[in-house]
Amino acid sequence: MRMRSEVEQRAIREDVFRWLDEKLGAGAYELSRDELEGYTYLGERIPLLDTARGIRNPRDFDATLTVMTSSKSHGYDDEIRPDGLVRYSYQSKDGGDNVKLRRAYEDNEPLAYFHGVRSGYFVAYYPVYIVHDDPELRSVHLALDETFRLFGDLLNMTGDERRYAERAVRERLHQPMFRARVMRAYQATCAVCSLKHAELLDAAHIIGDTELGGLAQVTNGLALCKIHHASYDRNLLGITPDYEVRIDRDLLDEIDGPMLRHGLQDMHGRKLVVPKRRVEWPSRDSLAERFAAFAA
Repeated sequence: MRMRSEVEQRAIREDVFRWLDEKLGAGAYELSRDELEGYTYLGERIPLLDTARGIRNPRDFDATLTVMTSSKSHGYDDEIRPDGLVRYSYQSKDGGDNVKLRRAYEDNEPLAYFHGVRSGYFVAYYPVYIVHDDPELRSVHLALDETFRLFGDLLNMTGDERRYAERAVRERLHQPMFRARVMRAYQATCAVCSLKHAELLDAAHIIGDTELGGLAQVTNGLALCKIHHASYDRNLLGITPDYEVRIDRDLLDEIDGPMLRHGLQDMHGRKLVVPKRRVEWPSRDSLAERFAAFAA
């Protein structure tokens, strides 16, 4: 089989990232296996997932194109480290997959990494780079942030590097997973106003992710449109532990046109839209803690 030229391989990698940008920009919070297997380049279908393996090595590519971790348990010892590195195990046997994975490391090729959030659905991280290869342990480490490549020893970071890495993990790893789970729980609907356009919705934390108790869990999250997320963050909008919306008293008395009236003032006293599954409802304790700051 003819190998694609380096120029064509690089063009395809860049187009994959463009395609993913387009999907996420349109509000996609998770990508299905069918979507990822249906990617096309100039009319040619180039699946981004393998049917039976976690490493996607197109036969006419010199190096790995994508890596996937399933949401299900598997025989490999993959782990996501708190410093933003993903440990990914080789196949148990020697062969082409391992060779192409090592080639991606040697040639510093950008990859896409797909992490399963539920059966058949994934969140995407890209571009990611293989920054460490350990043939003895038969594993590589992928960096989820391009700037990690500027660090020295990624497996033994300095204090400043580790703090940067941990912040990047919250933003690039936890937040997309959190968003996918919250959007799915709320069926891509704003919990305050019932707007149903995913591209206009955020996954908002009740307790901030930098605060004690600010876990990236559905029960600490709300699907909110942009205006209600911003209002919630600034304590112009509060939510009681009984799932009722409150608007700041000064804002209720203000006169400033239809956006303020219909977008915020009319939300006062409205019942919160909650997920269908009760186990995914917002934590009353977390809402109470947050509402105390609003009411202060």
